Parts: sequence; structure tokens; C-alpha cells
Amino acid sequence: MSILIIQLPARARLSGDAEAADVGASSFGAAEYSFVLTDDGINAVRQGRATPAMLPRADSVIAVMSPIDVSWHRLTLPKAPQARLRAALAGLLEESLLDDPDNLHFAVAPEAKVGQMAWVATCDHTWLTAQLMALEKARVRIDRVVPGVAPDDPPAAYFHEPGEGGPAAGDPSAQVLLTWSSPDGVSTWPLTGSLSRQLLPDPLPVQARFYATPPVASQSERWLGRAVMVQTPQAFMLAAGRSLWNLLQFELTPRSKGLQVLSDRWRQFLGPQWRPVRVGLVALALVQLVGLNLWAWQQKSQIKARRAQMVQVLKEAHPQVQVVVDAPAQMQRATETLRAQAGQPGGNDLEALMAALASAWPPEKPTAQLQYDGSSLTVALPAGWRADEMAQLRTRLSAQGLAVSSESDALVTVRRAVHP
Repeated sequence: MSILIIQLPARARLSGDAEAADVGASSFGAAEYSFVLTDDGINAVRQGRATPAMLPRADSVIAVMSPIDVSWHRLTLPKAPQARLRAALAGLLEESLLDDPDNLHFAVAPEAKVGQMAWVATCDHTWLTAQLMALEKARVRIDRVVPGVAPDDPPAAYFHEPGEGGPAAGDPSAQVLLTWSSPDGVSTWPLTGSLSRQLLPDPLPVQARFYATPPVASQSERWLGRAVMVQTPQAFMLAAGRSLWNLLQFELTPRSKGLQVLSDRWRQFLGPQWRPVRVGLVALALVQLVGLNLWAWQQKSQIKARRAQMVQVLKEAHPQVQVVVDAPAQMQRATETLRAQAGQPGGNDLEALMAALASAWPPEKPTAQLQYDGSSLTVALPAGWRADEMAQLRTRLSAQGLAVSSESDALVTVRRAVHP
């Protein structure tokens, strides 16, 4: 199953200069997107930058948001219907939000349970909707939107550039941002100033991990005083794509119609979580195929053996038959020939048919006319035959292995029934 992971550009922040204003105006749909194409979510098959129309096609598409575009809040998940859950979250977080709740998009942590503490991610609703619409216009349908960094354990530090429209964009002295992720939340701040070092825990957790993008790796190591792991943007996107988060909730939940429903179900079936089912179905099909072949081979062997037995019986009973083409038919013809030579009547001879008809014929009913054509006997029925009498005649003759057919209202044909 192919997966396309797209990095959404950082949202432009308000600024006093005209250049930043132009950036903000153009932030609704980037000219080009960084992307990674993968088959397993771990290894990249293809990577680069492309316009929305030129992005590779894939079975599933994931969009990654910049760490500076998502804010995190922790609360006790309220008990509310799904249709009113967003309003309930907005009411609980109203005092801690820096923007009007109507302008924000909310998303609840995966596997969150009512009555327990859960993380809620918020972001600018207008900006995210515009990004999705720009990609949708280019026929790039986003299945999941994941945060670049989410609260997690063990803690991790990410040193990276501000990105287009970042909080420190345009400041040459603040070209490195630090995003700190821990079970207590996610925070991002520039490395400049005396406060930046004090924001990190002291001492640093032993299990903490430190990453940096290639352009800022050296500066990050000098500032931190220890080695960091260089992480390319493509590796960052692959790691984010494996997240269980999906910010497409509430009003942004994807809604499929018509053939899109079948397409979505098919792509889900091809996903990693359905791999055991697919393997089981393939194994079941192979077992059935092997079983059918074995059963067919056994049936073919039995038929061949029975044909050989019929040929052997024919040759033993009628040694004069040298060439066997159809053993049953040849056996019947040879037997009929011997019977005729012995002067014994056959099943379709006139004597046998008349004897059977006489045993079933009502004594009080006379016959008007008989006609024999060598294999069947036709009887003309006298007037006055009732339907029940005719049915009784058929029953008696059928018990003797004879077939009865009515050619007209006054004619009945009797012949020996042929069984396959």
C-alpha cells in the first residue's frame, strides 16, 4: 500500500512589513510541497518537492503540520454527544485559548476515554481548511492530518529552522527553533536570549532524544553542548506519518460518497492493519484450490478405473468385440444380439410391451387399435376414459419401468424407460 506524506508549510504570522503580509496572503495553498512516497511507512521510495498537481499518486495521503501551528491542551474529556463535543471542548478551554474558539479547529487524542485526562490539539481553522481545499482542488484527497510533534514519552528535542512564516522569520539572529516534546506537552521557542536555555528541564532527562535538521545541526550542538542526531525533513515526515493522531475530526471529518466509499474501504483493506486478514484469505483460497485439484484428480482416477472395469467386463462377456469405443453401448448391442439369436423377447419387443399393457389395462375397458413401430406401442383409447383412470394406468406402467406419453386425447404411447 503506497502512502504519500506531505509537509504543510508553516502558517504565516502577522507582521508589520509588506513582505510578511504578502507571505501571509499566499499561505493558503503553497506553490510547492515537500513530500515523501513510501510503501511501508518506514523507507522512502521517492522524495522531493512538487506542485499539488504534480504530486505522486498513492493509496493514502497524509499531511503533516508544522510544530509551531498546533497548540496543546490537557483536560478531562467531558461526556457529551459527538455532535456537541466540540462545543463542550471550546467551553472548557475558553479561558486558556489565545484566539476565539470559533476560529479554531479542535481534535481529541486517539483512544481518549470519557472521564479521563486527554490531550486536545487546536489550530487555526481557516488556515487548515484552506490548505485542504487547495490540495483537494488539485485532486489530492487528504486522508489524515497529523501533527509534526505530539506529546510523547520519552522526551525529545527538535532543532529546526523557523520555516516560511515562522515566529522568528526575518530575524537573522534567530534562525534556529527548539521544539521540546514530553508527556507534559509540546513547546517551541527560539534559541536566542537567556531564557531559551532555562526553558529546558535541568537536568535533562536521561532518556531524552535530540534531533536536528542538517542546516542547524552544528549550531544546535554548540548551543546544547552535546551531540544531536541529524534528521532530514523526509525522515521527520516519515516519523510523523506513523503517528496515531488524525486532526481531521468534527467538521473536517472526511465524508465519502458513492464510489469514494468503496475506494476508501478498499484502501483500508489494503492497509497494514488488515494484512493478517489478507494473508488468511489468500491461504484459504490456496487450500481450496489444492483441495479441489486433489478431489478432481481422485474423481478422474475413479472414473478411469471404472471405465477400465467396464472394458474388462465387455471383453470377458463378449470376446468377439476387439475394439472398444463405448463399452456400455457395445455391451448392450452385443447382449441384444445374443438375446435375439436365442429367440428371447426384449424389453421393447411387441410381446413384452403387450404383456405389460395387459397387466395394467382395466378389464372393463376394451382397446380399439394397436400400433407397434419396433420400439414403442401406441394404443387408441376408446371413448369414456376419465382422467383418474389415465393416471392409474400411468402409475401401473411406471411401476414396471415403462414410460407413457399421450400424443393426443385418444392415443397413448408405451415404451421401455431409458435411464441414464
